[in-house]
Parts: sequence; C-alpha cells; structure tokens
Amino acid sequence: MIVPAWPASKDYRRALVVVAGLVVLALAGWLGGRVAERWALTDLRRSAFSSLGLQVAAFRAEMQTQSSLPLALAADPEIARVVAPTPEPGLVTGVNERLAQIAEATGAAVIYVIRADGVTVAASNAGAEKSFIGRNYGFRPYFRNSMAAGSGSQFALGTVSGRPGYYLARRLPRAAGVVVVKIEFDGIEAAWRTSRESVFVTDPRGIVLVASEPSWRFKAFRAVDEEERKRIREALEFGEAPLLPLPVHATSDAGDVVRVGGGAKPAWPALMLDAAIPGTEWHLHTLTPVAAAVQRERAQGRVIALLATGLAWAGLATLLGRRRRMRTRLAEAATRREELEARVAERTRALSEANGQLLAEIEERRRAEAERERLGRELAQAGRLAALGQFAASMAHEINQPLAAIRSYADNTAILVRRGRIDDAAENVSAIGRLTERIGILTRQLKGFARRASGRREPVRLSDIVRGSLEVVSWRAAQAGIALDVPPPAPDLAVLGDGPRLEQVVVNLLQNALDAVTGRPEPRIALRIEETEERVAVEVADNGPGIPEAVQAQVFDPFFTTKSEGLGLGLAICRGIVEECGGTLGLRSGVEGTSFRMELTRAVAPPDVAKDGSPVGSLEAT
Repeated sequence: MIVPAWPASKDYRRALVVVAGLVVLALAGWLGGRVAERWALTDLRRSAFSSLGLQVAAFRAEMQTQSSLPLALAADPEIARVVAPTPEPGLVTGVNERLAQIAEATGAAVIYVIRADGVTVAASNAGAEKSFIGRNYGFRPYFRNSMAAGSGSQFALGTVSGRPGYYLARRLPRAAGVVVVKIEFDGIEAAWRTSRESVFVTDPRGIVLVASEPSWRFKAFRAVDEEERKRIREALEFGEAPLLPLPVHATSDAGDVVRVGGGAKPAWPALMLDAAIPGTEWHLHTLTPVAAAVQRERAQGRVIALLATGLAWAGLATLLGRRRRMRTRLAEAATRREELEARVAERTRALSEANGQLLAEIEERRRAEAERERLGRELAQAGRLAALGQFAASMAHEINQPLAAIRSYADNTAILVRRGRIDDAAENVSAIGRLTERIGILTRQLKGFARRASGRREPVRLSDIVRGSLEVVSWRAAQAGIALDVPPPAPDLAVLGDGPRLEQVVVNLLQNALDAVTGRPEPRIALRIEETEERVAVEVADNGPGIPEAVQAQVFDPFFTTKSEGLGLGLAICRGIVEECGGTLGLRSGVEGTSFRMELTRAVAPPDVAKDGSPVGSLEAT
C-alpha cells in the first residue's frame, strides 16, 4: 500500500490561506446580502408608511363625502311626508326622481327611504328591474340601530343587487322611518389595482370588506368562531360567503414581512402595514412586494461585500507578500554583506600588501626618475658640447682672420710711429680694437653655447640673434658655395627669451640646413621672419631632399638622428630651449625641402647701451 506524502509545509500553508480566503469571501457575501436586505426593507418600510397614510386619507375622504348626505336627507320635509301612512298623490314619484338625481350627483350607489315597519317606500332605483321599493329591510342592523340611536352604519352584501357596500342610515323625525345611503367602493378598488401594492380594508373581526384583489373580499384575516359565523349568516351580511382564511402567512424574518399566495400561484414576500381609518372601527392594510427590491439590493450588497473583502484580502496578501519578500531580501542582503565583508577583509589584506610593494616601487621609481633627470641634463650638456665641436672649425677660421689682421696692423703701426705718421698709426690702432671686439664676440658665443641654461627671459633684439648666428655659419656656407637668403630684421623687432640660447637654436637650424643641401644642385637656404601684434616667427627653409613622412614625428625625440655621425640631441635641445622661452618649434617637410618654424612672444626692443654702460631709452616688454 502506497501512502501519499504529506504536502510540504509551504504548500500546506498556502492551501490553508486559500481555503480561509474562500471562507471569508463566502461569509462576507452572506453578511453583505443580509445587511443590504435589511437596508432595503428599511427603505421599503419608509416608503410604504408614506403610501399607507395616503391610502387612509383617500379612503377617509371618500367616506366623509357621503357621510353628511343621510343627515341632510333626513331633514327634508318631502322625505318625512313620504313615509306617512297615506302619502300625497305624486309625492312618491317626485321623491324617487329627486333621490335618483342626488345619487347621480353624489356618486352614491343607491338612496332609499324605509318606513318604521322596515318596508322601503321610496328609492333612487325605483325604475330599475331590481328596485328596493316594497322590500323589507327591518332585519338589517343599520335599520335597527338607526331607529334606536338615531343613526347606524353597516358594510354588507346587498340582498337584491348582490353587490357589497357601506350603508349609512339616519332616523327621520318622530321616528317615522329611516333614510339610507349605500356607498360602493368600486372606484377606490380600481385605483388600488393600478398601484404596485395590494390594499384591503378589514372590520374589527378581521373580515376583508374592500380589497384591490376581488377574490379577497369577505375572507377572514383572522379565524372567525362558529358563533360569529352564525350571527353573520342570520344578518345576511355577506350572503353565503364561506369566510375563508386570507392567503397571508407570517414569516420568521420580521413581524411585518409576510408571504402572500395560495393554491396554484407561488407565494411572494411582502411588507404588510396597517393603520386605523379615523371615524370607523376599520383598518386599512397594504402589502408591498419586496422580492425584486430585496433581491436587487441583496445582489448589490453581496457584490460590494465581495469586492471590498477581495480588495482587503488582496491588500493583506500583498502586504504579507511584501513583508515576506522584504525578509527574504534582508536575509539575502545580510548574506551578501557578510560575503562582501569577507571579500573586503581579504581584499584589504591584499591591498595592504600591494600598497607596501607599491610604496617600495614608488620610492625606487623616484630614485630612477631623479637619476634619469640627472642623466638627461648631462646628455643635454654633452649634446651641446658635441655640437660645439661641429662648428669649432668655422669659428677657428673666423678667429684666425682677425688675428692675422691684428698682427699686420700692429707691425704697420710700429713702422708708422717711427716714421712719425701718427694719424695713420691711430687709424690702425682703431682697426685693431674692432678686430679684437670681433674675436671677443665669437668667444662669447662659444661660451654661451657651451654653458647650461640660465632660465632667464628678457627682451632680445632679433637682429642681434640673426647677426650672431650668421657670423658662426657664414664662413662654412661660403666655403661650401651655399647661398644664404637672410633679409635683415627690423632694428626694433624683439622677442622674449634668452638671447644666447635662442642664437644657439638658430645656429643649429642653419647648420642642419647646410647639412641637408650640401652636395645638392643649386643649394639654397632662406631665413624668413613673420610678425604679428603678439607673436614673431623665424623660419629656416632649405631645398634639400626633405625628411621622410614616416619619421617626421620622431625628429624632435632625443637620440633620434638621420646622420651617421650625429647624436640625435640637437633638435630635442632646440625644442626644449624654445619651449622654455615660451615659444613653439615646428616642422614642415616635403619633396621641395624642409622648413623649421620657431614662434616666440613679441617684446619691445631693449634700449641701446651707451659706451659708458648707461641705457639709452626705456625697457618695456609686451
């Protein structure tokens, strides 16, 4: 035998929740229906009370309309004479006609006059087939009560017409007879039948006298004992009516809710209310159907209750689900936090170890960087010294020429002095001074080229830089037969920078241009100057073979060179000098040659210096 496994705890709880939800929904629907039913009955009861008051007022008004008529007729002298033993000839006919007119005008069913012996002597229906004239009504309670007390009334079934009605009787003067007015309620019953309610009137015995349902007439609302039945039959009040029970049955829901019906028709629930009719011992009852209204309100109440309960249940389920998800997320977050803390701790240890290694590497890198900078400075100095050797030959020639001239001028001066030609000797001495100054300038250029950077920025005349550079390279260009196209700069054009070092840059660019055009047909080198309000550009161009495009981006890198005997430091040093002076150094090369363009900040030319060392003019930098 296989025993089914008990469902898991989670599935079991879910099933319990579903069952509980269904039970709550069913209970809410039942309670909502009950509450809505009570509300519907309350509304129906309120409207039924209003309708009951209107029905009683209408019925009472109908009765009051006819109640004063017997009193007025009893005071009529013609009616008093008609009950005489020997009435006047034609009097009866005239009274009959008058009674017919009055009945038609007032809406009474019939009006008739009874003598003291109970025989009818005049009637409004004297000309009808079933006339009341000559008939004896001395057995009627309304006749006996009128003769005894002056007035009487009775609801009974007509013995001649067979129609029920309400008889109002009044005694004539000197007890000579009784005048009777019969009221029928056919109009009221017809009006009742047009309403949605069932209306009926009962006497003190509970017998239905007037009803919207004709079949209910002369049925008993309460049980009638045998003695009362015998007395009713003897008085011929309701003919042969069996006085069956009225098909109205009480229910256990409420005291005024009954079930109406019997026989083949199904019973229907109704709200029964009653009220006494003033001036009578009768009660008027109304039966208001409640099935449609109660069912509609009950359905609406159930729907509303189900919706409200469903929404509440859904909200509760959402809240519980949210709390469950929140607990799950918190648990997951706690687990992730623990894992994260563990990873962070592990990572912290790793970072601490890596940090120690990184600090050691940083310190090692700092030492290496300091060593690199030192080596770079030494290499730059070595490059300058190497470049110094490249134009030492041209400088030697420039120096040898002034020295030879000085020796010649000195020898000639001595001869001229012995001969007494003092003016010529003085002129030779001046020439010796100019040549000596020339040698001093050349040596200063060599020292400035060889020393380290001063980092100084000051206004420098561009003409001095160009002139000093040409003095260094002009001898080599002349020896190689290379044309130098160098227009003289404006005397007052100045730039901001270090003069000797900028002269070193121009010399290096001219030397590179000489190297590029050496051996070329029709070699040519041009130095062009462009100026704006803020910048001055010096461009050295040649018509050499150009620099290959693949290596143009590397020409300013240290130790890169296209010469077999070069160190590759010249252009790197030149760019560094120009940038330290606040300028830029660029390259443009092609098949037509190469041009290097140096751009510097424009400045106001420095003042001329007098022979005594004092400045001439003022100094102002742009």
